[in-house]
Amino acid sequence: MLFRPTAPAELDRLAAYPAGGPVPAIAEDRFREDWAAAQYRPEWTWVAEAEDGELLARALWWGRGDGAYPAALDCLHVRDTVADPAGLAAGLLAAGHGAFRAAGAGRAPTYNLMSLPGDWRERPDVVAAVDWRRAAAAGAGLTDENERLQFAWTAGSPVPEPTGRLVFTEADDAAFLEVFRQVAAGSLDVHTRRTVEAMGAEEQARDDMEFYLDAVGDRSWWRLAHLPDGTLAGMAIPSATPYARNVGYLGVVPGQRGRGLIDEVLGEITRFHAAAGAERITATTDLANRPMAAAFRRAGYEVTEVRLNLEQPHA
Repeated sequence: MLFRPTAPAELDRLAAYPAGGPVPAIAEDRFREDWAAAQYRPEWTWVAEAEDGELLARALWWGRGDGAYPAALDCLHVRDTVADPAGLAAGLLAAGHGAFRAAGAGRAPTYNLMSLPGDWRERPDVVAAVDWRRAAAAGAGLTDENERLQFAWTAGSPVPEPTGRLVFTEADDAAFLEVFRQVAAGSLDVHTRRTVEAMGAEEQARDDMEFYLDAVGDRSWWRLAHLPDGTLAGMAIPSATPYARNVGYLGVVPGQRGRGLIDEVLGEITRFHAAAGAERITATTDLANRPMAAAFRRAGYEVTEVRLNLEQPHA
């Protein structure tokens, strides 16, 4: 068995890989488009190849077109003729991770097991397909799990009206860094809690801020939220992905929680993107973060899929 990265000349063969089963594969047209945009790359696309040349597994890591390393594993499929898909896939992921580390990457990319139906736990075929992927990810060191809900607002949905309860203003990086730190305290977000525990509040705040500074959205979009008397309430960070406008990061500081202000902050982000002509605004929150999920629903966002994020624990 050979685990290897691919070559540019293999595009057609890779795009036509027979990725069956109940966990959807990346659509061929999107794969080709993102390959052309250097968001999928030969060195980030790995296969398990049998001695006779048959491709038994395919792993697609995705990254930004200007990125040095992949950001996430988007797609993992093994042929249904393989007796131990988890074992084969674990070897493939470990080989890819090793190559990324050798090239200078830090943590292994998160595996985003995407496009799961809302009732996936009640569907034995989906459960089985998820289980071998979970086992493969764990075998390659991705042992932390977090189930998340993907939401979307689409043009034509209601746009929340401003109420005057909050005032939104620009601020410098130092001010935002402090609010990142405050908002993380007592957060229901699983990733935030894990990183605070592993890195401490200050480093976690810097890590989050650097992530959004590096995102597709513009820094000039960011706003702090204050009560009319000037009391700090939170922040709104509209952002974007390569595919759509995105809610990004939002939060209310601990002393102002429980007053419904998260609706005001989300409303500001939604208005900002809608005013810019956004046809679609995406957002994600943890399944366990019920208050945030409820706020998205109140603002006209609908669940489009369930995702299971599998990642390397923070040191």
